[in-house]
Formats: sequence, C-alpha cells, structure tokens
Amino acid sequence: MICKKLFFSCAAVLVFSAYSLIVSAAKDPIVIAHRGASGYLPEHTLESKAMAYAMGADYLEQDVVLTKDDHAIVFHDLYLDAVTDVATRFPGRARSDGKHYVIDFLLTEILSLYVHERLDLKNNQSKFPQRFPHGKGLFRVHTLADEIEMIQGLNQSTNQSVGIFVELKDPEWHKQHNKDIVAVVLKLLKEYGYTSPSTPVYIQSFDSNALKRIKHEYNSSLPLIQLIGENNWWPESAMDYTFMQTKEGLREISTYAAGIGPWFKQIYTGKNSKGHPQFTELAKHAREKGLAVFPYTLRADGLPKDISDLNELLHLLLDSQKVDGVFTDFPDAVRQFLSTR
Repeated sequence: MICKKLFFSCAAVLVFSAYSLIVSAAKDPIVIAHRGASGYLPEHTLESKAMAYAMGADYLEQDVVLTKDDHAIVFHDLYLDAVTDVATRFPGRARSDGKHYVIDFLLTEILSLYVHERLDLKNNQSKFPQRFPHGKGLFRVHTLADEIEMIQGLNQSTNQSVGIFVELKDPEWHKQHNKDIVAVVLKLLKEYGYTSPSTPVYIQSFDSNALKRIKHEYNSSLPLIQLIGENNWWPESAMDYTFMQTKEGLREISTYAAGIGPWFKQIYTGKNSKGHPQFTELAKHAREKGLAVFPYTLRADGLPKDISDLNELLHLLLDSQKVDGVFTDFPDAVRQFLSTR
C-alpha cells in the first residue's frame, strides 16, 4: 500500500508539472476547434481546419483512424457512411451491419470519396440541417500528415503557434484488427517534431489503456488527456467512466494524464427550480489533482434547453467553473467571448 501511494504521489507530481507548464503558457482558456470550424463547413476537412485557424483557434482537433494499409487519416468514425458517398462509390463493400469501415479500405480508395455534412444514419437526414448544405461543395478526406503540414505551414507563414489535439479513435478496436494506432500516431508525431510538452500538441483518448501505454511503454512526455464519456454510451467497453469522475478515479488519471476532457454535462447539470445553475464538483476535484479540464462539445446550435445562448454556457464553464479550455464547433464565437471578458 505504501509503494502504491508513493507511485501515485510521484507520478502525480510529474503530471502536475506538465499541467503547470501547459496552463502557465496560456494567458486565456484555450479554444479547441472541434473537427475544425465544423459549425460552418463539413467536419474534418482541410477547408474546415483552415477556417478554424483563421478564426483564432488555439488548437485544431484531429480524430484519427487507420486505413487498411495503415495510414492515419483524420476522420471521426470507424465507418465512412455518415459523412461520405462510400455506399454509392463502393457498392458491395459493406460489412454485415451495413456499414463501410475505414479499416477495410486502402488510402487511395478513401481519398477518392466525397465528404458531406454529417447524416443521421437512422433517417438519412442531415444531423445539423442549418449548417453547410448537404451535397454541395467539393470536400475530401485527408491524412494526419496532410493536416500537420498545413498547420505547420500556416504557423510559419503567419508567425503563430497553433497546436494539434490528436484523438486516438478506439485503440482497442484497432488492436482487435491487428493494428496498433498508438505506434502509428506516435511515429508520425515524432517525424513532425512533436516530441515534448514544449511543442503544441495533446494526445487524447477515451481509452485509458492506450494513454497508459504512451506514458509508460513509450516513456512519452507529451501531454495526455483522458476523455470521459458515459458508461451507457458504449456498454461493451471496459472503461468505467463513472469511476473516472470520482476523486479516486481522478487521482488515478493524474498518474498518466495532464488533464481530462469531460462531457460538459458532467460539469453543468442544469438549473434548479429558482433558475440557478447547478454544477458537479468534477472540475474542482480535477484541479485539486493537478489536471487541466477541457469539456466538450460546445455548439451554438446544440445548447441545453435551459441555456439561452452560447455565451451563457461559456460564462458558466469558463468564468464560474474556471475550466482551462473548451472544444467547440464555433471557434469564432468562443474567441469573441474571450475577447470581451
């Protein structure tokens, strides 16, 4: 028990140092462009990322999935159907569940697809009908290397230091298909110079085992973010997100991660009968463990019913709960809010 406590203590000190470096380097809470400026252009397209960059995002988020030939592409889902024309371009290639999985396609095949606004596959209707018109424009999938090169090029030409916020999508699923997404992504990041906390990069995942591998097996000093979902989202998952939100769970996270990425409703729980906002103690307890807090996902067109506008939600999270940054589909709106504080 003493050894275990000592391990937790020493590991927490190291992670807290990384957290302190991250927070001290940021004058304001950071703006993380969720799938780019996805409130305006189709998600995870280079056009969406360039727009988010121009809107003043501090970090651009990259969800990463591997192709059949082990290329890392920037894509949110394990399957292609919700945001591409894969079903019409490659008939007969779906699995038994009717979906076309990224891992079953070569990079050249995926790059030939057209990207559109996200569909709700239950009714084949646009998930956000007020956003970019479905079927309009010419958008493509791209690789993680493509996006990094664009960001680094813009950083040079604009003399800025916008960072990357890389999410490993379902490492366990990849492992079950004999693919190591952790190894592929870390190798690529190293090739592009992301090797220390001084470089503008975070790695995040809902899978704590993958993050622990990065920390302990690879001895990486890159700042890691433990994403926190809900247990009922993925009943088959071995992750216990309820435990992660406890003091003991946060203490364990602090041994390998620099912060957490909770669903914003795990912090803000609504208003009481008198209209007063109610909060959990998650953000407070995370800070006590030296963990940065980056809630997801703030959308101007996806607000809780008791919130009047995005600025109200930003005030509750950034001013009242003092979170360290937010994921948002509307980076310009968050930047505007921060400029008037």
